[in-house]
Amino acid sequence: MFQTTNMELAKDFWYIIAGVMGTLAACRIVNYYKSQRRLRMCAAKSVEFPTKPSNRFLEAWATLTAVIREASYPQLYVPGRWLSWMTPPPLGRIIALLIYWAIIIYMMTADAIVDDAFFWERIGYRNAWVTVMQVPLMYLLASKCSIIGFIAGTSHERLNWLHRWVARTIFVTATVHGFHFYTEWVLADFVALQFKMMPMVKYGLGAWAILLWSMISSFLPIRRMSYEFFVIQHIVSAVLFLWLIYVHVPASAQYNVWFAIAALCFDRVCRTVLLVWQNVKFAPNKGRCKGGQRVGHQAQVRAVGDSITVVTIKDVHFKWRAGQHLYLWMPHIGLAEAHPYTIACAHQLPETCICNSIQLVVRKHKGFSRRLHNFAAEAQAAGKKERLTAFVSGPYGEPPRWDIYDTIVLISASTGASFTLPILESVLHTKETNCTKRIDFLLTAKQGEEIDFYVTRLHEFIERAKQVGIELLVHIAVTRSGSASAVNHAAANVQEVGSSAASTTGSNLDKEMDEHSVEEPAADIEKAATMSPKKRLSTSSDDSHVHQASVRADVEAFIRGPVEATGGETSVVVCGGPSLVAKVRNCVASLSDERAVHKGTGAQGIQLHVEEYSF
Repeated sequence: MFQTTNMELAKDFWYIIAGVMGTLAACRIVNYYKSQRRLRMCAAKSVEFPTKPSNRFLEAWATLTAVIREASYPQLYVPGRWLSWMTPPPLGRIIALLIYWAIIIYMMTADAIVDDAFFWERIGYRNAWVTVMQVPLMYLLASKCSIIGFIAGTSHERLNWLHRWVARTIFVTATVHGFHFYTEWVLADFVALQFKMMPMVKYGLGAWAILLWSMISSFLPIRRMSYEFFVIQHIVSAVLFLWLIYVHVPASAQYNVWFAIAALCFDRVCRTVLLVWQNVKFAPNKGRCKGGQRVGHQAQVRAVGDSITVVTIKDVHFKWRAGQHLYLWMPHIGLAEAHPYTIACAHQLPETCICNSIQLVVRKHKGFSRRLHNFAAEAQAAGKKERLTAFVSGPYGEPPRWDIYDTIVLISASTGASFTLPILESVLHTKETNCTKRIDFLLTAKQGEEIDFYVTRLHEFIERAKQVGIELLVHIAVTRSGSASAVNHAAANVQEVGSSAASTTGSNLDKEMDEHSVEEPAADIEKAATMSPKKRLSTSSDDSHVHQASVRADVEAFIRGPVEATGGETSVVVCGGPSLVAKVRNCVASLSDERAVHKGTGAQGIQLHVEEYSF
């Protein structure tokens, strides 16, 4: 009786999704045109600021972009150790959710609320269709090899928030669906008979229970209790949920289930092919390095201080871009655990003994990261050079192009420098046309040992910036009380490494894997640690491009300075915890609104890219 209308609404839903994807693809094309035009103007050196809009179309596009940015960046942060997980999404995501919910509510209720004999049944069937039509979208958004991400120019980790909210929306519509049918049965007094006559009902209740469990277990405090368990049970729940709704829905609606199954299988097949291609060498050249392996990669782990582990993975035969990440699997440390880590170097490490190596910086928490750090620390204490077999999957992520902005502001907290430092490295070492003239780099941490690995690499980058004509300003802040010596220690590393700075990019980590290895970057850290305070202060004050502080950095002032000094577009990149991310978001939105960016004042755009500590 209601099927025709319900099926039409389900089709309309996917027409809307297709329209949104087409709009996002069109935006990608315009942004690509804009970036290529900037690079051509930069190469021709025809204007002073090639990142400024050069025609009326790009001026209109820049104004529209600025308005959308100012509306989407702000975020309310809920302070408190036990309450921060309740921080709402940024305003842009909230607006997107409100639009999505408006569409869903319309489809749930349009011409369905009629006070007649079919009141309960009509709404029950309508919400059944509204529920099942969203299921494929939920699985598409969860895919790491994401078709949606490919079209929209983004990646799975930046779509995961929408996956969770679509799943929660499905739970609500499924609850409305079940509530109205159950209420009808109670009013007619044949609940027991209905369960006996229609066994499909119990499968629907089972699917609803899995949705409820998945929603509760996905809340941040709960999934952080044991993230490995969360991942395993989430995969099992996803498969079981598809089977339950397949046997629950009628044949006319099962195409939605097959759509979701196709999305799941496509993702798993792509990831499996990627895993095999990246970790199996059918004809390894063992003569190139003793680390050559047919299956997996040889990895060396090194404990730096009490909380940091540096992992160097040898002979990876794929390329990556600054800001991408991969999944690391070390069976010896965690038999069934694969964890995501940002690739901490931007390009092939210099002086490596084989074709390519990558580095990961892992901060110790619990579980896998704690076992990894303990393993590395115990090996070092025993004087052993432990080598492990590692498997990698990736790289994942679709970071924007970094060299199309006049000014870049990089802000990171602790190991967030694993994201920002490769960006700095990639811009300074690019062999292509580069529009960037100035880079401001802020690195904050509670303890000096958290950032020693990063600051020992900054000397090379300062020298490289001078060579390529880019102004580079480095700010280091270690905020824990009594940390003044730690700040001097960190800044001293930048100066002390001197002529050995090239080794701090990671080559020595690779060389130690050979039998005739030399000192590692950690040796530079230890050398700086043994300097007297007087020596630290003198070396840290030699370069006006390096600034140190033992107090919390003024993020707003740090962003405002380069933005007001530039005549072109600025890119602000932040990687850190929720409080830092929210502060940067609000600062950028406020500054853009205050300067009336691209609204006739001559102020140029401020692009924001955010990476947040969350899993």
